Amino acid sequence: MAITISLVFLFGLVLFFLLRSGSLGYGSAFTAAGFGFFLASTGAAGPINQLASSVIDALSNL
Repeated sequence: MAITISLVFLFGLVLFFLLRSGSLGYGSAFTAAGFGFFLASTGAAGPINQLASSVIDALSNL
């Protein structure tokens, strides 16, 4: 059984826990930037979506 989770939801959840725990580092900055790009669907969202899809496809083929 496969479960799909929206990347916006996943980034938002990770960002919430990182901010809640007080962890402010490169990981939280990357999460916040990814969350912003997916949420706003800017011009950079297309390449980021393609990169995320490629990574997900590569991980699923392992």
